[in-house]
Amino acid sequence: MLNQNLTISQEIAAQPKTQYFTKEDGDALASLLESNPYKEQAAEVKSLLKSERLIESSRVEPEVDWFYCKLGLDSNYFDSTPSIVIARHILSLYAAKMVSHATGAKLEVQLHSKNEGSATFITPSNPGKRDSPAMMIEHAIESHYFGEGYHQDQQLLSPQQVAVAPFPVSPKPPTGTNLPPHGFRLACYRTTGTVSNSSPVHLRLYYLTKPVFPQATNDLSASKNDEMLATETDLFKIGDISFIEKSSELTKKIYQEVMNEVVGKQGPVIKHYPYQTNGARLVIAYRRGSTHSYWSAIGELYHYHQMYATHKYVEQFSNGITIYSIYLRPLHPDVDINTKISKIAEQASLVYVLPRTSLTPLFLSHQLSFPEVTYAYVCWKFAYQFLNRYATEYSALAAAIGDDSTKQSMLAQLKTRLSKDTFTEGRVRDAVLQYPELIKILYQDFEKYHFSGSTQKYDVQHGAEILASIKKTVNNELDSQIFSAILSFNRHLLKTNFYKQTKTALSFRLDPGFLSTKEYVSTPYAVFFVVGSEFRGFHIRFRDISRGGIRIIRSGNSTQYDHNSSSLFDENYNLANTQQSKNKDIPEGGSKGTILLSADHQSKAEVAFHKYIDGLLDLLLPNHEIVDHFGKPEILFLGPDEGTADFMNWASAHAKDRGAHFWKAFTTGKSLSKGGIPHDLYGMTTRSIHQYVLGTLAKLGRNEADCTKFQTGGPDGDLGSNEIKISKDKTIGIVDGSGVLLDPQGLNREEIGRLAGKRQMARYFDKSKLSPQGFFVDVAENDVKLPNGEIVESGLIFRNNFHLNPLCNADIFVPCGGRPESVQLTNVDKMFTATGESRFPIIVEGANLFFTQKARLMIEEKGAIIFKDASANKGGVTSSSLEVLAALALNDEEFDKHMCVKDNVVPEFYENYIKDVHHTIESNARLEFECIWNEHESTKTPRSILSDLLSNKINSLNDSIQTSSLWNDQALRRKIISTACPKVLLNLLGVDKIMERVPEPYVKAIFGSYLASRFVYKYGLNSNEFAFYTYMETLKQ
Repeated sequence: MLNQNLTISQEIAAQPKTQYFTKEDGDALASLLESNPYKEQAAEVKSLLKSERLIESSRVEPEVDWFYCKLGLDSNYFDSTPSIVIARHILSLYAAKMVSHATGAKLEVQLHSKNEGSATFITPSNPGKRDSPAMMIEHAIESHYFGEGYHQDQQLLSPQQVAVAPFPVSPKPPTGTNLPPHGFRLACYRTTGTVSNSSPVHLRLYYLTKPVFPQATNDLSASKNDEMLATETDLFKIGDISFIEKSSELTKKIYQEVMNEVVGKQGPVIKHYPYQTNGARLVIAYRRGSTHSYWSAIGELYHYHQMYATHKYVEQFSNGITIYSIYLRPLHPDVDINTKISKIAEQASLVYVLPRTSLTPLFLSHQLSFPEVTYAYVCWKFAYQFLNRYATEYSALAAAIGDDSTKQSMLAQLKTRLSKDTFTEGRVRDAVLQYPELIKILYQDFEKYHFSGSTQKYDVQHGAEILASIKKTVNNELDSQIFSAILSFNRHLLKTNFYKQTKTALSFRLDPGFLSTKEYVSTPYAVFFVVGSEFRGFHIRFRDISRGGIRIIRSGNSTQYDHNSSSLFDENYNLANTQQSKNKDIPEGGSKGTILLSADHQSKAEVAFHKYIDGLLDLLLPNHEIVDHFGKPEILFLGPDEGTADFMNWASAHAKDRGAHFWKAFTTGKSLSKGGIPHDLYGMTTRSIHQYVLGTLAKLGRNEADCTKFQTGGPDGDLGSNEIKISKDKTIGIVDGSGVLLDPQGLNREEIGRLAGKRQMARYFDKSKLSPQGFFVDVAENDVKLPNGEIVESGLIFRNNFHLNPLCNADIFVPCGGRPESVQLTNVDKMFTATGESRFPIIVEGANLFFTQKARLMIEEKGAIIFKDASANKGGVTSSSLEVLAALALNDEEFDKHMCVKDNVVPEFYENYIKDVHHTIESNARLEFECIWNEHESTKTPRSILSDLLSNKINSLNDSIQTSSLWNDQALRRKIISTACPKVLLNLLGVDKIMERVPEPYVKAIFGSYLASRFVYKYGLNSNEFAFYTYMETLKQ
């Protein structure tokens, strides 16, 4: 009971037995303070507290003396904290003691002190316990002071932790637009002593300050594109002034070593050093913004391994590098830290890749280790793509329906919907959460084949005992299918960087044998799966020598993300398969890469691309840390696609930095200064598309200038802008990212030409140049009245579906942009007039996969002329192929001299090479157009089918030629290569030097593709072996 005649402070003074208050002999404390190096500061603090009269005067001396002499704070705290702030901390601690004394409750110390340039937090510290309030403080610091927090799953935190947070925990990561240029510096100390001599409570103190850099670097950092600053390594130029002044020489030496290493890397640098007796110093350096939640995840990692931190620091540098320094000790003193620290450092690399996911609770509850929970996450995302609930039923129904294309399409869509409704991402995740013991078994199997140094022989049939365990453990068919899919992942995995010490993303090279031949009729040559903290993606190729673009897939909302997520592999497969058909007359087969940005990381496209490329290079380059069950060298040839055009220079340079001999040819679409041939600048893709428009009009006896045209893809894009520039028609409508621009009288060509020249969206069209019937509806507008009186409720929906709107009618439709399957059997009827005719008599599909095949066939049934993407849209791939050839044939010096544009001076060789590329594109397009037109005239087979048959025949013949004895005919080989290569390259190097420098598989691919395509274009689809013999004899003459 409290004495009613005394204040709380007086009662505390009168009752020294209260456990949270200091009761040690005052003389002993005073003696200790006398030898304390901070006694003058302590005296100032006492004076401040006495002047405020908020603490009983008799308690000031013992509380301050204990704080300085017995609490056990690190000396850095007293060096860096002003006396007035220390006085506030002591007062707050005393207030917490008074509340505990008055209520009899457990001592709750939560001290928060914040201002614009600094912040201090003090909280009880309970090593080894996840419910420690210190963990919540760290989440909040990470989110609000480092700008890297991401704690979407609130199940990770207890209600008590959320209650003590100094800020709301951020449910989303910071975006590129609100990420401050530098995070705060942090010094964190755990008291070695307790709050009093009879209390078990230790405290943890966090002290944050804004970094202050040398003036020169402050000026430089204002420029986001300052490469000099980003690559600077001198600590004295990029470090905080206080850090440089106060850090020990040993610390600066260690930081300088890791700085020199991390600046040239994509991923983290992780090192550890001995510290005092049975302690270790863990040092981690990484580029800020390249991951999220790393600080708190590292804390959870060492807690899992029964370690705690005595003190830790986060240092920010003006070049964008962040360095952690964490001093660790075992929770149990009898444990040798040397048995733990190496594993912690090793797994810290894995934590960087996937610091926090929806499966993290399995790690925090110690049901799975961090490698196991990371493996589980990868398998969850992989299995979701390939689960098929209704394969047997679907096959039976499809056979019963027969050739009714409409019903077949409805059945296919029903199957997809039922499958995805059954196997949602959440449903697959729940199975993983329910059966962690199966994940352990599957992970052990994975580790056995891929841990560094493994000698286990690859066996695609292994795991019968695992399959039996799955069937015994789970209690329903759905879960059995999920875990069987994970076993299939293990069985078909040829190599992975999972156990490579430093990585930025996890990458997996799979044998495509796991794919259902019913679902995926054409089997790819290789499948790569890449997973990072901001994305996941695939790379699929259909030949060893293949080329294709890398596409960023963004999602505007959760519904779109769910759709993109569920169709990720199918979209990639279809794009690569289309590319395979499109690449029929060039050496490379078809490939494609996709990068799906996570729902909460839509602003991280560049970071995701860098990690995706780095992950692929991990598996393409020799590395003793990676167990290679494939056993053959591989090269990928990559190009730009949606959202990646600006990243090609970097990818090539990064491949060079990592020692790839193929770096010049690794990416196409590079800038002029890097020897690239930009498709948009030279209109490469459009040049092929337009040949089909001109060819069709010529066959019909029509004049282009008299024809109306509608296009999706606006003047701001590659295809859209170049379609405007190259055509002479009367364009009546353009749909692009900004909205719908339509004028039935024809859009002012000078004005749309101006937009195309400036690469501006349709919204910048001068509206005064529209006729009375013309209009523009912006995607951001609602309730817009059109000239005909119609009200558009949503500009976004109006834009998305305008190609299906009856207001849109033209002689020619050229899709130059739009999402795959924009026209399919469920909406293709809207492409027809009331009398059943196509609203567009001529369609040349410039955008990949804009129509489904069955939609194309229905459009052809209505009498329209349609040329599919695989035939029309191949100018870009031809240009890229010849860009690769130049990179492979020219040595570094020649490439720099002849292919790189410097100071806006275009080399003569480059100008002539562009002309040769244009000639090849137009020639290939005309040859294929004539072949398809003639075949259709003679057989009436739909052109969309003829395009596929043509691709299949050329590709099949190409494969046969490359494995035949024709390759051994040296004279024929030289003749074909001489004919297939651009003249300007032959004139510079000669055929022998080209064949000597270019890798033989690539030369063989040139040989096969040229022979096969020219034969089929000349003799048609029904040509026989005798025709080929005649053709070959003609060539040899």
